[in-house]
Amino acid sequence: MFADNLIELRKINNLSQEELAEKLGVTRQTISKYETGESLPDIEKCAMLADVFGVSVDDLINYKKEENLGLAVAPKGKHIFGMVKVGDKGQIVIPAKARNVFDIKAGDNLIVLGDEGSGLALIKEKGLLDLLNSARQV
Repeated sequence: MFADNLIELRKINNLSQEELAEKLGVTRQTISKYETGESLPDIEKCAMLADVFGVSVDDLINYKKEENLGLAVAPKGKHIFGMVKVGDKGQIVIPAKARNVFDIKAGDNLIVLGDEGSGLALIKEKGLLDLLNSARQV
């Protein structure tokens, strides 16, 4: 996982092994060893790598592309929760991980927003009200 994620993130960010090595203060050979799985970086280097790519250390190490619609590691704060099926009456089940991350509980009100070009978005009622109130105060 780590080696695959490192290779993909390096390529997405258009960095050569040499350029990445320079950012970390290591040799190109060290990056090559990370990518082949011959060695692993210490926790400090993992944190530096995560910062370079704008991802969490956990995602850098543990992210499984095949469990996330085949998509690359998302930037910090961005999530891929998987796919949901729309029921006969238009209902969907929000994945448990999404409910946990956004603290969505039974009985919460969600507002459905839509943009014909971009799609749908859900926001907790309280989040939108807080946003509107802060905008009024400006």
